[in-house]
Amino acid sequence: MSGGALAAVAAAMFVGAVAQRLTGMGFALVVSPFLVLLLGPFDGVMLVNLASIVSALIVLVTVWRDVDLSAYGWLACAAVVGVVPGAILAARVDPAMLETIVGTVLLLSLTATLLVARLPVTVSGNPARVVAGFASGLMNAGAGVGGPAVSAYGILSRWPHRTFAATLQPYFATVGLASVTAKLIVAPGSLPDLGPFGWAIAGAALIAGVATGSVAAKRFRARWARAAVIVIAFAGAGVALVSGIIHLS
Repeated sequence: MSGGALAAVAAAMFVGAVAQRLTGMGFALVVSPFLVLLLGPFDGVMLVNLASIVSALIVLVTVWRDVDLSAYGWLACAAVVGVVPGAILAARVDPAMLETIVGTVLLLSLTATLLVARLPVTVSGNPARVVAGFASGLMNAGAGVGGPAVSAYGILSRWPHRTFAATLQPYFATVGLASVTAKLIVAPGSLPDLGPFGWAIAGAALIAGVATGSVAAKRFRARWARAAVIVIAFAGAGVALVSGIIHLS
């Protein structure tokens, strides 16, 4: 990997980790479109899955007291089931087609999340958690982004942001691990080749991002950070979609 590409990967991970710390989610939304462009659909999503595990675990250290274990259990179990078809999709679809799918899924998911926020309805109960978890796991393994599905559930269930953000950390770590495991089973030896230096830079970017987000959280309102995440993710998803369409033609 060239120095410029490695710097871009590190920058994307830093910004994603900041967003994760500020809002409880947003890492994959920010990072996935750009890593897909830099590394290709399969390797890009695989790296998002790996980095999501580390990022979520780092954030979890500071918020574990607020985790809702019951909600985590239902969401995570359903997501692990959804990971299986998502991993098969990621391994067997043509790279250009998958890049187009990733961009499309991201755009539709982000738009749906914004629309859901305007609905005057409330959902509750474990069946809704199962649906949200399965959809999230499927999208996480296939497109590297599982946040919109659980975000929509959080909005519709009127889940308090503090416990919602905390519960998402072990959830994302679990789903990321399941996604990586499933992909390694479907396509053995498919870890991205960043090299020792590249992996070290990526790890440092994650740690620095979470640390920066912890400082910023004291000064910035969550809704401002969430709005910034959505804007950046829309831009990245649009670029990924256009790139995929060009490669298909």
